[in-house]
Amino acid sequence: MNIQAHLNVNNMTMYQLSKISGVPKTTVIDICAGRSSLQKCSAKTVLLLSRALGCTMEELLEDEEYSDNGKPTDKEYLERNLPEVLQTSLETFKKAKEKILNGATVQFFDCYYCELQSDINSAQVSGMISSEQAWYLREKYLEIER
Repeated sequence: MNIQAHLNVNNMTMYQLSKISGVPKTTVIDICAGRSSLQKCSAKTVLLLSRALGCTMEELLEDEEYSDNGKPTDKEYLERNLPEVLQTSLETFKKAKEKILNGATVQFFDCYYCELQSDINSAQVSGMISSEQAWYLREKYLEIER
């Protein structure tokens, strides 16, 4: 189970994990976003995180497969812990797109598209999501190429 799964099981945010564990918030965010590898953290950091999550260090280090750059090969982690406003606009957009794919007409689809794009941009600029997360969402849902 990876760190994000432990957060979900404990119904805990990255911020709460940082406060409980004493690990800097930026470190926790970087680990969850895949910018830093938990396997490359100090033993003290892993110990503090595992205690806060109520698991062993070994359980915390058991994670999905990593590519050569140390990031998980499954990019789904980039959709986790999104700000509430972004999560809401993403869900609205996905529902509207599903209706279109099923042949229905969706009024204001262009508005949902623009709202999602705006929320991604706002979340990135305000530091709520990383550039990597923002581009992942743009490429996957808005079909915008880098």
